[in-house]
Amino acid sequence: MTSEVDETAQPGSGDSEDIRGLEALADAILSLRSGDEVTRFLRDLCTRAELEALAHRWLIARLLEEGLPYLAVADHADASTTTVTRVSQWLHHGTGGYRLALDRTKAKRSNPGKAGRQ
Repeated sequence: MTSEVDETAQPGSGDSEDIRGLEALADAILSLRSGDEVTRFLRDLCTRAELEALAHRWLIARLLEEGLPYLAVADHADASTTTVTRVSQWLHHGTGGYRLALDRTKAKRSNPGKAGRQ
């Protein structure tokens, strides 16, 4: 799978509409009904390295959300400070996707019976 996303792009500098097939991919993910189904879909869709990269970025975003300093995040996540900075930039100046997911997963952890897909 080749990426059509420029990872060096600055947050806010590109639109998701620039990525052919992204909306269809989002629709496919939304059609899934459980965490297990999403996990199975992602495992079929992505290589192991791609899944590790996605999970790694998500870990960094969660650690940043906890308020850890960049160096602590880099150490804990075994990441470069460049990667931590990049995730932080998208977290704070991107399209809001990280924020939505962080808020919703936090709500789900706080109220496991009440929080679902919103």
